[in-house]
Amino acid sequence: MSRVTLALVALVGILAGALGYSTLNKPAPRTDEVAVQALINEAISTYDAKRLAEQAAAPVEEVAAVTQDMINPMIESFLMADPKILQRMSVALDTTIRAEEQAAATTAIASMQDAIFNDPKQVVVGNPDGDVTLVEFFDYNCGYCRSALPDLATLLAEDPNLRVVLKEFPILSNESIDAARIAVLVGDADVDYWAFHEALFTSRSQVDKQVALDAAAELGLSPVTLELDMGTEAVSETIQTSYEIAKALNITGTPTYIIGNEIIPGAIGLDELRARIANMRACGKTECES
Repeated sequence: MSRVTLALVALVGILAGALGYSTLNKPAPRTDEVAVQALINEAISTYDAKRLAEQAAAPVEEVAAVTQDMINPMIESFLMADPKILQRMSVALDTTIRAEEQAAATTAIASMQDAIFNDPKQVVVGNPDGDVTLVEFFDYNCGYCRSALPDLATLLAEDPNLRVVLKEFPILSNESIDAARIAVLVGDADVDYWAFHEALFTSRSQVDKQVALDAAAELGLSPVTLELDMGTEAVSETIQTSYEIAKALNITGTPTYIIGNEIIPGAIGLDELRARIANMRACGKTECES
């Protein structure tokens, strides 16, 4: 086999293998000079390794080192013959990344199952014995959470078997933390938490301690008592649990939902939430195989 043929075979193998290669600790490919240069370097390394092996088997044969000037035209010809190969590599890489992320999420959720779904301190609305549980991490000053509130309200109204777990996840401001502390106390009280929840998200101003106290007072709770108790260790532990879950699951924004073994970042809309809930009932996963 000639040196040029050998190098081309090595290059073809590299490019073909890249369509399904693992992304662990490797950056995503780019359809630019950096990606092409990476292919060049890998082709050269592969060829040199093959050359060394041949030299060991037949030391009398002299094999010249391959250079970039030899490889570059070969790579250009290869890519020009099928310019969509990098696009296919990118799609394959994206599929691999999503599969790895889902596997990691499944493992992380399983390791924190009780803290996520069954914490006795968490607020549950809807049917406490529902057959599907939707978990939401939220911040009362999150605009996207505010816009997603009607979606959740609609789901609760139309689905009598839906169980919703609300996780206080105040990450946007100190005012959010104060409101969350009051909310934890309201969640422990014998009042309609959903009414309080809606009141805060429909407030016309930034949600802070005073807004939360006013909403709690409308439900008959004592603002004075709430303000005295908002700094207790029990309240801090409830919020800290949300932070710990979020860290373990790599949740960094709000709203973030959990359904089954899937972590869903962002306000994905009513129809998407409905579809995932329906899939959970149909096949036990948020995406059923067709």
